[in-house]
Amino acid sequence: MSVAAIMSRRVVVTGIGVVTSLGCEVSDYWERLCAGKSGIGLLERFDVSDFKVRFGGEVKNFELTEHIDIEHKEVKRLDRFVQFAMAGASKAVQSSGFNFQQGDPYRHGVLIGSGIGGLNEIEQQHSTLFDRGPSRVSPFMIPKLMVNAASGNISVHWGLKGPNSAVATACASATNAIGDAYKLIQNDMADVMITGGSESAITPMGLSGFARMSALSTRNDSPEQASRPFDKDRDGFVMSEGAGVVVLEEYEFAKARGANILAEVLGYGMSADGNHMTAPCPEGRGAAKAMAGALRDAKLNPDKIDYVNAHGTSTPLGDKAETMAIKSIYNGHASKLAVSSTKSQIGHLLGASGGVEFVTCVLALQNQLAPPTINLDNPDADCDLDYVPHEPRSMKIDRIMKNSFGFGGHNACLILGKAP
Repeated sequence: MSVAAIMSRRVVVTGIGVVTSLGCEVSDYWERLCAGKSGIGLLERFDVSDFKVRFGGEVKNFELTEHIDIEHKEVKRLDRFVQFAMAGASKAVQSSGFNFQQGDPYRHGVLIGSGIGGLNEIEQQHSTLFDRGPSRVSPFMIPKLMVNAASGNISVHWGLKGPNSAVATACASATNAIGDAYKLIQNDMADVMITGGSESAITPMGLSGFARMSALSTRNDSPEQASRPFDKDRDGFVMSEGAGVVVLEEYEFAKARGANILAEVLGYGMSADGNHMTAPCPEGRGAAKAMAGALRDAKLNPDKIDYVNAHGTSTPLGDKAETMAIKSIYNGHASKLAVSSTKSQIGHLLGASGGVEFVTCVLALQNQLAPPTINLDNPDADCDLDYVPHEPRSMKIDRIMKNSFGFGGHNACLILGKAP
C-alpha cells in the first residue's frame, strides 16, 4: 500500500463506554453532566477520618458482573482499575455493534492507558506480606497490578490478536492511548481498536500521597463545590476514579459493515514540557506545542475549532497555564471559543480522565451541546476565556479539541469532528 493510501485512512468512533461517579451508563452520565450535577462526595470504601482529604469522585456500588459476562472467581483476579476498564470496554463494544468473533482477529487491537495501574493490589499485598509473611502473598499479584493488565485482559476476553499495548503518561495516559490507537489504524496496522483509559487510585496510599503533595482540594465541608476550574478560589484537584473506553475503526471498514458512526478523529499532537516533574510550564508552552501539533495533523486552522474540552484540573498553576496556551494558539479566535472543564463535575480521574472526556466530546458533537464548568463563581482574572459557566450551551459544534496534561510534563491533544 502506498504512503498516500495509508495516510488517507480515516478513523472514526463507533462505540463509547464510561464508568464514572456520575454513572456507568453513557445516557445517565450525559444527562447528569448536562444537568450540572456533581459526582463528588465523601469517600466510603475505607475509613478516611484521619485523612487530610476525605472526599473524591468514587464509583459507588460497582460490580463488574453487572456490566459484563464474567464469573465471580475471575473478577477476584482483576484489580479494580482493570474491572473498570473491562466494564467500559463492554459498554463501548455493545455500543459499536461490532462482533469481534468475525473477521481477522489480527486486525483487531487494544490500547488502554493508566497513570498508576493496580495500586489497590499493591497495598493489599504489601499488608499481607508484613502481616502474614511472604508465603501468603497472592500468586495473582503481578498480573493484577501491571499497568498493561487492562489491555491484556481486554485482549483475552474479546480475542484481540492485533496491536496490544498500554500507555502510562500520568494524567495524559488515556488521551495518548486514543491518539496512538488512531495512528495505528491510520497507518494500516489495525482496522479496529478498543482504546481509552482506566484508573482506581483512591486508596489510602494514593489519597495520602496526593494530599501530601498539596495537590488536592481540602474542602471537606463542601465536596461538591471543591472542583472549581478557572475559579480564583480553587485550591487543588479532586481525586476520582473510573474509565472511559471507545471503539475506533477505519472509516471504510466501519461504513462497509453499516456501523453507526458517532464522530471522526481528525488530529493528534503530543509534546513534553521538559520543565518540572509536577508543575506545568508557567506560560503553557509545552501544552501549546501539543495543540499546534494536533491542528497541524488535522490540517486545520485554529478558527475551525468550536469548543475546547480543557484539561482544567482546578489547580492554581495548571488552569492559568492552559489558558495561556489556548490564547497563544488561538490568538483572536480564543475569545470566540467555548472552553469547559467537566472535571468540575466528576473530578480528576488521573490516567482515565482523557478517556471519559473524549466520550464527552463525542456526545457534545452528537448533541450540539457544550457541557458546563460548574462552581465557576468567582472567575480568576488570569483565566479570562469563555468557560461555559454553570449551564450547558446549545451551539453549533463541528470540531472539538481535547486537552490532557500529566505529571512529568506529558502533553496530549486530540481533535474530533462530526461523523462523516
